[in-house]
Amino acid sequence: MKRVAIIGVGLIGGSFGLALKKHKLATRVAGTGGAGHSGSTKRALELGAIDEACESVEAAVSGADLVFISTPVLAIFDLLERVQAAAPAGAVVTDAGSTKEMICERASAVFKAGGPLFIGGHPMAGKEQRGVDAATPDLFAGATWALTPWHRDDLATPAARAFQDAITAIGARLLVLDAAVHDEIVAWTSHLPQLTSTALAAALGDGLEDAADLRLAGTGLRDTTRLAGSSYRVWRDICLTNHENITEALGALIERLEEVRDGLKSRDLEKLFHSAQQMRASLESAAPEREAGNKD
Repeated sequence: MKRVAIIGVGLIGGSFGLALKKHKLATRVAGTGGAGHSGSTKRALELGAIDEACESVEAAVSGADLVFISTPVLAIFDLLERVQAAAPAGAVVTDAGSTKEMICERASAVFKAGGPLFIGGHPMAGKEQRGVDAATPDLFAGATWALTPWHRDDLATPAARAFQDAITAIGARLLVLDAAVHDEIVAWTSHLPQLTSTALAAALGDGLEDAADLRLAGTGLRDTTRLAGSSYRVWRDICLTNHENITEALGALIERLEEVRDGLKSRDLEKLFHSAQQMRASLESAAPEREAGNKD
């Protein structure tokens, strides 16, 4: 690819730029943070995540072979029409949004035949740290990168194939699925763990009288509250755009927590532990994943 444009050069966008440059997959990487984010773009240039810091989305996208939108989910909606109007015909436009169905539906109405091609995407990678200073070229190594094209045939175009080759070249594993199915699954595998960790950390704040009590905390508590450090700005958009699936997952968790509470004095709790151990074993035996935290 000759020119790649990254809109939103935070953790994910910056890491993508660094990965492209490390593996020599793009001749030039342009970046923009959009309105109000010039500081992060300048910092991305200083760190070598991009070669060119652009003042506007249109300037970054002009002449690009690939456009990577890496902003919070609701911001992606606002950017689709601007990117479609500015990107050249034949370019691939993709995103890093953690929910896909609403984004892909909107993109299907904006992107038409003969212009740039939109392919929904979701790299399952992240950290609790925010911003481009936390970016690393190896963030996606070993991680799943989901693609949710509106039509499966879209992946067969030369530009789409070049994009897929870049994903595998930086060490990620491609997974192609429908946008609605993606959102159903990540409600359980990503959104539920995040909200559970957040609720647990908040409950600790309610239950502990003094912060010094945390001296009795072990690594288990740190592990289970790791995601509680994630950004509300990112997760607000995720919850708004996948609320039905998340509500279902939370309802199932609440039922299980009630089982735990009701089984504290009986052997019924043993069944729950056994079921949980089996699921944990399945997770451990699967290919290693990078859990998503912040996306900006």
